[in-house]
Amino acid sequence: MSSEVFAGAKETPPQGPPPKPFHLPATTDFTLPNGMQVTIVPYGTVPKVAVRLLVGAGAIDESAGQVWLSKLNAALMKEGTRTRSAEQVAREAAEMGGQVEIDAAHDFTSVGGVVLSDFGPKFVALLADVLIAPSLPASELPRLKADLVRELSIDKSQPEALAQERFVQTLFPDHPYGRAFPSESALNGYAIEDVQTFYRKNFHAVRAHLYIAGKLEGDLRRAIEDAFGGWAKGAPAPDLPARPAKARSFHLIDRPGAAQSNLLIGLPVAEPSSPDFIKLDVMNSLLGGSFASRITSNIREEKGYTYSPLSQIGTHRHLAYWLQSADVATDVTGPSLQEIFFEIDRLRKDPPSAEELEGIRNFLAGLFILRNTVSPDAIIAQLHFVDSQGLDRSYLSTYVQKVMEVKPTGVQGMAETYLVPSKMTIVVVGDKAKIADQIAPYEAATE
Repeated sequence: MSSEVFAGAKETPPQGPPPKPFHLPATTDFTLPNGMQVTIVPYGTVPKVAVRLLVGAGAIDESAGQVWLSKLNAALMKEGTRTRSAEQVAREAAEMGGQVEIDAAHDFTSVGGVVLSDFGPKFVALLADVLIAPSLPASELPRLKADLVRELSIDKSQPEALAQERFVQTLFPDHPYGRAFPSESALNGYAIEDVQTFYRKNFHAVRAHLYIAGKLEGDLRRAIEDAFGGWAKGAPAPDLPARPAKARSFHLIDRPGAAQSNLLIGLPVAEPSSPDFIKLDVMNSLLGGSFASRITSNIREEKGYTYSPLSQIGTHRHLAYWLQSADVATDVTGPSLQEIFFEIDRLRKDPPSAEELEGIRNFLAGLFILRNTVSPDAIIAQLHFVDSQGLDRSYLSTYVQKVMEVKPTGVQGMAETYLVPSKMTIVVVGDKAKIADQIAPYEAATE
């Protein structure tokens, strides 16, 4: 039986109810005398609690010769404290039903975990010891550096990672955001004194915000004051504003014999505090950020060029950028670029239909509600986003409403205003010998 017969028999599903608004539970917020901020929020009935402390320290605090030093510091912080060995820390956390997790990102280092609710106060004390009194043992440095060298080797062998490295280098020249990887020699050269200095310089109470979410038990406030009250206040994080590039550029990374090409296309857009940001979120979802998006429908569903197109809005503190990625077959590298820019231009010129936009708005609103009802960590992530971006927390409770208010002309206006092809950075990783002719028009456009 033909696909046309199936298509003709398909019925339009009934329209669902309008998305429900998201209601942020009432939070308890206070600041310790040393400047550490605290947010406690009740969530759910499962007897677990997430405890996460976000310190304003990460890759942004690295110099050009210290790339991944923040990751090495995070790894060493897991190796015990002045009063507990690494094994003791792990065992105590396991007895509480969890583990201590430490992750260094660009702007923040996260220290925390999820434990059974009745151990919440005790886990707070354990995290304080890990944060305030890490031993940073020199004996573990060679092993941890070797782990990072292996990670670096794997990353540098991946075409997606190479494309991302070139993209951020171009978008954020002469800024820590533009430094994706260290050299192996630099990584091997880090001494224990480098890690200790990084820790002492950047880990202070005034740069920290502790979030606790879940089924709350015990005197958490008292536990926090006792555990963190003696942490040195320190100095606020320095302001290192990034000025992302806003000019057309094309970059080819040659990988002879590659079976596919990896594409990245992007540029800076309005930051999260802008009134345009939520409209940009809707525009991105319609254009390339969802399975029903135009670019996905075009180069995946209709033409079969790729299985993996995706657009997204990446953020740092007080800045954002739009990024479209796709891994495409080598012989359709040029046509894929052509179709991506065709969809960008189409949206810049004409508003979407009300029906198309309604589906995207419902998707985004539903996804927002779903994400924030999955776990206490999801609530913490949302709170940290608005707090770190300097947004009022009403952003969370009004997000669904504002998404549903976006009009077709608003989506077109965002594309027309921000997705300007003459300001985009294009990165292609692929076999130059096979794709040179296909990409020539895009290289020529930058000259």
